[in-house]
Amino acid sequence: MAIEVFGKAKIDWFTKLLGLQHGIPAHDTFGDVFAAIDNEQFGECFSNWVSDLASLTEGEVIAIDGKCLRRSIDKASRKAAIHMVSAWAQHNSLVLGQVKVDNKSNEITAIPKLLSRLNIAGSVITVDAMGCQKRIAQQIIQQGGDYVLSLKGNQGNLHEDVATYFTSQLSPEAALVTVDGGHGRIETRTICVTGEIAWLKERHA
Repeated sequence: MAIEVFGKAKIDWFTKLLGLQHGIPAHDTFGDVFAAIDNEQFGECFSNWVSDLASLTEGEVIAIDGKCLRRSIDKASRKAAIHMVSAWAQHNSLVLGQVKVDNKSNEITAIPKLLSRLNIAGSVITVDAMGCQKRIAQQIIQQGGDYVLSLKGNQGNLHEDVATYFTSQLSPEAALVTVDGGHGRIETRTICVTGEIAWLKERHA
C-alpha cells in the first residue's frame, strides 16, 4: 500500500512527530483501520475540519460535481465503481466535503446530503444539469446561498422555452463573448443575462 511506502520514506519525521515505538504500521494494519472507519461519521468530521481551515469569502464559488473513482470496480465481488459527489471551493482550491452515491441512487439524493454538511451562506453554488432540481435550489436558498444551475434537455419544456427565448429577438445583447482553443477545436461562448422571467414563472409555476 502506498501509505506504508510513504510512511517508511518519512519514518524519521513521523517518529519525531508521533513518537512511534514500533515503526510504520504494516499494509494489513492500515487496511484493518480503514475498514473499521464509519464512512458517514468520517465524512462529517472531515467537512467540519475543512470548514475550520477554509476562510470563505463573500461570493465564493463552490462547485458541486460528481465523479467516478478510477479503478474502483471490484469485478471479483461484482461491485460497481464508486461514484462520489464533491464540493470544490474555487477561492481556496480545497475540497470542502464529499458524499458517496448509493448504489441504488444517484446524485440527486447525494447533493442535498452534501449541502447539509456545508456552511454555504454568502456563497454561489454551481451544479450541473443532474442537480437542476427545485428541492436542491430551495435548500441552497434556505442555507443562505445563491445558485447557478445548468439547464439541459432533461428538464423538457423548461429547457426548450429558455433556449427559444435566448435565440429570439427578445434576447438581450451578449454580456460577454469568449473564444478558446484546445483539443483540436475552437469554442466560442456567448453569455446573455436577463431578469425578465415573469413569463417563465407563469409557464413553469
